[in-house]
Amino acid sequence: MSVETPRRIVLLRHAKADWPDVSDHDRPLADRGRRDAPAAGRWLAGTGIHPELTLCSTSERTRETWKLVAHELPHRPRTVYEERLYEATLGDLLALINETPDDVADLMIVGHNPGMLALADALSGEAEADLLPRLRRGGFPTAAVVVVTFNGSWKSVEHGVGRLVAHWTPKD
Repeated sequence: MSVETPRRIVLLRHAKADWPDVSDHDRPLADRGRRDAPAAGRWLAGTGIHPELTLCSTSERTRETWKLVAHELPHRPRTVYEERLYEATLGDLLALINETPDDVADLMIVGHNPGMLALADALSGEAEADLLPRLRRGGFPTAAVVVVTFNGSWKSVEHGVGRLVAHWTPKD
């Protein structure tokens, strides 16, 4: 695969989590999260985007979200549970993307705010229609999905390199 191949980054924020008396890392999904995550998976399946690799935070809520989303996809991508995604900064997220092998055309990241919103905003040098103002106004709610496209190597991903082409939330 050429490094000039069009690529997509699919960002998925974990679904709504519950607040039981456990560590933040071990918080499970709330009932609403268990409803919203499959809807995100159905939306993603309907787009025709089929990530080849998913990087998923190791937290309980992200792993539960990913399991429910993946169940709705026609093919489950290779999944790597990545500890560095938990509490990741924008710099951490960019570094993880830069490590992606160039034979991957579509990458999915299942993570947390504020990092996911910061990443979506930072990557989106351009956007379709009103997507960028919508993202900046509405943020990155739980179970939301953002899709950013770009050309080039994963090692070249940096601020402003991409085009925001989709922003879906459970309220859609």
